[in-house]
Amino acid sequence: MTVDAPYTIGGLAKAAGVPTSTVRYYERRGLLRPQARSDGNYRLYSREALARLRFVRSAQTAGFTLSDITLLLRFRDGEAAPCRQVQDLIRARAARVAAQMQQLQEVEGMLRRWLAACRRSERTGKCAVLEGLAAVNPGCCEKT
Repeated sequence: MTVDAPYTIGGLAKAAGVPTSTVRYYERRGLLRPQARSDGNYRLYSREALARLRFVRSAQTAGFTLSDITLLLRFRDGEAAPCRQVQDLIRARAARVAAQMQQLQEVEGMLRRWLAACRRSERTGKCAVLEGLAAVNPGCCEKT
C-alpha cells in the first residue's frame, strides 16, 4: 500500500463499519472511486475515500436517497457551498419524513383499532380481525 492510499477495500470497509459489498456497490454507483490499484490489482482507497464513505452513510442515516447523496457530494466537491440547494434538499427530505410519519400514525391507529376488535371478539373464539382482513373492506376495524 502507498501512503496516499492506505486502505484496501477490506480495510476501508472495516474502518467505515460496512461490508465490502457496500463499498463495491457505492463504487458502481459512482459515489466512491479507488485511488489506485496495487501490484496485485487490489483496489486502494485514500483517507478521503473513507471520509466520503462516512459522509454517504451519514446522509443515508438521515434518509437521503442515493440520488440526493450524489448531488450532495457534487456540492461538497465543488468550490462554492451552495447552501440554498442543500436547504432545498433538506426541506424536501423533511417533507417526506413528515408524510411518512403521518402514514405511520395512521397505521398505528389502525393497529390499535384491530387490537380493540380482537379483544371484543375474544369471547366468540373467532378473531374479527382475521376474518375482516380477508374482506375487501375490513369492517371489523373501521374508525369509530
